[in-house]
Amino acid sequence: MPERPDDDGLDPLDADDLVGAPGFQDGYDEYVFDPDGDLDHLDEVEARPVESHRGAFGDFGGESSGLIDRTFREKIVLVGVTPQGDDEEDTARHLDELALLVDTAGADAVARVEQRRQAPDPATYLGSGKVAELKELCEAVDADTVVFDDELSPAQQRNLEKLLGRTAIDRTAVILDIFGQNAHSLEGKAQVELAQIRYRLPRLRGKGKSLSQQRGGIGARQGGGETQLEVDRRKLLRRMHKLEADLRDIQRVRTTQAKARQRSRLHRVAIVGYTNAGKSTLLNRLTDAGVLVEDRLFATLDATTRRLQLPGGETVLVTDTVGFITKLPTQLVEAFKSTLEVVVDADLLVHVVDASAPDPEENIFAVDQVLQEIGAGAVPQLLVANKLDAGPEGAKRLLVDHAGSVAISARTGEGVDDLLRTIGDRLRGLSVITELVVPFDRGDVLASLHREGEVLVETATDDGMRVRARLDDASVSRLREFVVAGSPGPA
Repeated sequence: MPERPDDDGLDPLDADDLVGAPGFQDGYDEYVFDPDGDLDHLDEVEARPVESHRGAFGDFGGESSGLIDRTFREKIVLVGVTPQGDDEEDTARHLDELALLVDTAGADAVARVEQRRQAPDPATYLGSGKVAELKELCEAVDADTVVFDDELSPAQQRNLEKLLGRTAIDRTAVILDIFGQNAHSLEGKAQVELAQIRYRLPRLRGKGKSLSQQRGGIGARQGGGETQLEVDRRKLLRRMHKLEADLRDIQRVRTTQAKARQRSRLHRVAIVGYTNAGKSTLLNRLTDAGVLVEDRLFATLDATTRRLQLPGGETVLVTDTVGFITKLPTQLVEAFKSTLEVVVDADLLVHVVDASAPDPEENIFAVDQVLQEIGAGAVPQLLVANKLDAGPEGAKRLLVDHAGSVAISARTGEGVDDLLRTIGDRLRGLSVITELVVPFDRGDVLASLHREGEVLVETATDDGMRVRARLDDASVSRLREFVVAGSPGPA
C-alpha cells in the first residue's frame, strides 16, 4: 500500500510501523538478553522466531491510539513479586487493583502468580522455575497475555515473551492504554500519545533484514543499509517532537487563561484524589458540571473547571483533575504536567478519599507522592472521606486519624453542606483581616472589596467608608494606599 503523508508531514504510523509495541510477535533474526542479568538458566534458549499465540494485547484489533488493541476479551494471567521486606498482602492488594485495570482495558484476569524474592530477576523478573510454572499455567488456562504488576525492562519483556510464547506486558502498558481509550480533548490525546511514544521507544524491535534497505556503494566502500528499526525510531522521534511542540502551544494558551483567572481574584480549589474515589461525582454535586461519571478507573482524564458559590457568598473556581494511582507511570506524570499545573497553582486542594477502599491510607500516600513530584506538596489540603454511604466505618477512622477532615457521600449529598462551610473557612483562613478607609467618591474600590474578599464591617466616617475585610495578599498590595496604618493583622 503506498504511504500517504500525514498532515504533519510524517508518514502515518500504522501497526507495522510500531514493531516495538508490546505484543509484537513477528520473527526477528537475533535475540539479545540483558548482559547484566543472570542468564545461566537460559542457555538452552535458541535464537529463533517466536510463534505468536492467537490472542495477546496488540496482536488483534483495528486502529487504536492505545498500546492494547483487541476485538475480544482476552484471558490474562497476572504476576506479582514480593521483594524482601515487603508484605505479601500488599502484593495481593496490588494484583487486585491490576485486575480492575485489566478489566477496564477490556480483558479478563483468569489466574495470578505470586513469588517472594529478594529482588526481581534482572533477566526474567521471575526465577527460572517460576517462569516454567507460569508457562504451564498459561497453557492450562489458555491465556493470551501475561501482565506483570511492576514495570518490565525491555530485555525482561523480550526474554519473557521468548520463554512463554505469548505477550508479556506490565502495569504501565495497561494504564497507558486506558488513558488512550479515555482521552477526548486534543490536549489529552496529545499528552497520552506522547507518553505512549516515550514508553515504546526503548522497546522497539527490528523486523530482520527483510524490511531493511539494500546496501549501497561499490566494492569495499559499500556499507550496511538503513535498518527498519532505525526507520521506526526516527518516525517516533519526529512524532514525539511534533507532539511536544503542539503541547507547548497549548501551554501558552493555558498560561494566558491562568493569568485571566488570577486577575479575577477568585480563589482556586482543585479536587484531587485516587482514581475512582468520586472526584467527578463531587464536582457534579457541587456545580452541576455534567462531567462523565462511571464506576471504573480513569473514567475522566480532562480537567474541568466550574464556578462555585460558597455559603458565605464567596465565589471560587473548582477544578476536577485526573485521578492518581499506585505506581503511576512516570511517562504520564511528565506528559500531564501542564494539565496538573492547576493543582500547583490552587489555593486549596480537596483531597477526596474512597472511605470504602481496602486501604485508604495507601491511596492517600500514593496521591501525596504524586503531589510532591509535581511540586504541589506545600499546597494546603482538606481531606474528604467520600462514599460515606458505602463505607461508614472507614469514614469514621479517617475522621479520627486526620484532624479537620470531612466525611461526605457525593452520590447522596450527605455531608456536602458541611464540606462547603469547611472550604469557606479554610479559604478565609488563608487571608488576613485588613482595615481600609475608602473615600466616598471611590465606589469602584468598595465594589472590588466586596468582589474580591469578605467584608466584615463597613462604617461611614468623616474621611470616608471605614471597611474591615478579609483579603488575600494580592488584594492588600493593590489597595495599599487605602490601608490603615498597622493593618493588616492576622486573621
